[in-house]
Amino acid sequence: MSTMDGQTHDVDKWDLIIAHPPCTDLAVSGARWFPEKQKDLRQQKAVAFFMQMICAPAAKVAVENPIGIMSTVYRKPDQIIQPYEYGHPVRKSTCLWLKGLPKLIPTNIVSSEYDEHGFSIGGALRWAYDENGKVISWNDPRTAIIRSKTFPGIARAMAEQWG
Repeated sequence: MSTMDGQTHDVDKWDLIIAHPPCTDLAVSGARWFPEKQKDLRQQKAVAFFMQMICAPAAKVAVENPIGIMSTVYRKPDQIIQPYEYGHPVRKSTCLWLKGLPKLIPTNIVSSEYDEHGFSIGGALRWAYDENGKVISWNDPRTAIIRSKTFPGIARAMAEQWG
């Protein structure tokens, strides 16, 4: 199995897998482009990769992705969590499909903030910012990377509760 760093690991069976497969071709936020992604097979490849994580040889598996087609292609997630349950004052529904793991328990529930248009500040991530705090455009390749990062409070809860 290869990991994101390009390293190949010869492991018969992992103890625990917490997977964050790319959501670009699976999330409902990109539903507008689903026909194109189905036609050129990007979506089918993304589904197959997601399922590789689910079916990986490990007793404990968590696969994270936003709300998307996997709820119908595979099954409903075991849990939907929000960053505000883990110390971040934003909303961003995050689905968890679990095998051999308990549901995450919220660790630090805070209120989420809204702007003047009713958007959750930071959660909807209407704006992405570069390393200097400057707003970057939606078509900038860095935007997708920034938007897909796991909130530290959620990562900490996963490590503490499942590690």
